[in-house]
Amino acid sequence: QAQEEHEWDFNTALLYYGEDNDRVQDLSLNLLARRNFVDDRFLTMGLTVDALTGASPNGALPQSVAQTFTQPSGRRTYTTEPGEIPIDDTFRDTRVAVTASWQQPLGRLYQISAGASASAEYDYLHTGLNARISRDFNQRNTTLSAGLAIARDTLDPVGRVPDGLSPMRLADGGDDDDDGGGGGGGASAAGRSIDDTKDVLDFVVGVTQIVSQNFLFQVNYSFSDSSGYLNDPYKVVGVVDGISGDPVPVAPDPLFDGPSHVFLYEHRPDERVKHSLYAQGKYYMTGKVLDVSYRYMTDDWEIDSHTLEARYRWPVGDRSYLEPHLRYYTQTEAEFY
Repeated sequence: QAQEEHEWDFNTALLYYGEDNDRVQDLSLNLLARRNFVDDRFLTMGLTVDALTGASPNGALPQSVAQTFTQPSGRRTYTTEPGEIPIDDTFRDTRVAVTASWQQPLGRLYQISAGASASAEYDYLHTGLNARISRDFNQRNTTLSAGLAIARDTLDPVGRVPDGLSPMRLADGGDDDDDGGGGGGGASAAGRSIDDTKDVLDFVVGVTQIVSQNFLFQVNYSFSDSSGYLNDPYKVVGVVDGISGDPVPVAPDPLFDGPSHVFLYEHRPDERVKHSLYAQGKYYMTGKVLDVSYRYMTDDWEIDSHTLEARYRWPVGDRSYLEPHLRYYTQTEAEFY
């Protein structure tokens, strides 16, 4: 029988996320469009817009004395009161991300898909490509799949890219908006590059099994290799006296404002390899669906993490449903923490 072409199918979602005490606020709009062509061919396109504002911790610890920090732009300073978490209240960004993928059968038992992704922020650009192939076995009750993705990210942080473990710079007192994040002159930009890059390679292989008409599960293994600039250019660590534990003060400069104590920009390794094992099961119970998953991740930074999630979909009438969602996550610290 000939298949009919269908029109576009659109889905939208709006998310608000907020933290108290004027911390990070996020308003996110998601649009997903899908077109079904003949012979089970699909074109899917997505758009995400995130607007983020608020204050974000800079990485330093609270102390018994007031602490002064230079803003990422290198133009101004801000001060945290004794006992408070050091927070930079100038954090704001807008992120726009787009995705596109094409999926189609390849013969009777194979299916392939290929896609691309891109996202842009004020100080970050992502571009990526991905591909996936799957094959059905056992009267289509078993599906084996494999996927590959590559990405190149470019970082152009406000105030340029700081060298790892370099000291927080002085503020030159210029206009915060005059160079759009290019950084201050003189001592402010010394030893800093304008931008840097990060490359990511991801590979996943998995199996999905239909056990009965009411139960199915899947198991996936994934490998990820990241290389390049893996630091957060806005995070710092505080230097303290090895005996007293007090923060090490900085002698004031008569010409420039600057940090009150010794703060170093964080420095992570320039490569990270991750291995993940993921399992998920779905069980149908007369209209209700229980969805449980578990993920274990380990990497060469000596981080081990466990994620357990559960969803319970409860129908409300013929066209609506409620779905409580519970998520538990825990991880160990990195070897360099």
